Amino acid sequence: MLQEPDAPKHWYVMRDLKRFNAKLPAYKQLQTEDVEVFTPMRWKLTVKLGKRMREKVPFIQDLLFVHDTRKHLDAFVEKIPTLQYRYQKGGGYCEPMIVPDSDMDRFIYAVNGMDLPRYYLPEELTPSMFGRKIRIIGGYLDGYEGYLLTTRGSRVKRLLVDLPNWITAAVEVNPEFIQLL
Repeated sequence: MLQEPDAPKHWYVMRDLKRFNAKLPAYKQLQTEDVEVFTPMRWKLTVKLGKRMREKVPFIQDLLFVHDTRKHLDAFVEKIPTLQYRYQKGGGYCEPMIVPDSDMDRFIYAVNGMDLPRYYLPEELTPSMFGRKIRIIGGYLDGYEGYLLTTRGSRVKRLLVDLPNWITAAVEVNPEFIQLL
């Protein structure tokens, strides 16, 4: 399928209505079609054929972000019956949700650079969990600004990287790169 060269690509927020144990969820189908897809993943212990195995599973089962043109994605939405756009409430009629490229790229870069990011939904974060405002100087996340995650008893410093209204990731940072603001 040919794409129009002048059609803009956006990060669309989508959902997949397949069951959690589906063999081929939508994010895997889209990856085989060479479409850029991101879904926050976490490690989970499962038992298969009597053996315990670690496997990566989506943090939120039906949430995925797809970077493509609307026209190209519409063909996949028609082809995959369980794939749907998430629509904005109160905005325009049938206007799909779009995440700004800069926010999405920043979030993906921070999460992909860490082995074990911790994810939080917006309702899980309380004001007491937001620590001091910091800037990272040097290292993998050079230039990132945000808040430290405050958790009792933790010796690890974690920076909160936010995808507004959707999900927040806490990624580990080296204390020597932290500058207080």
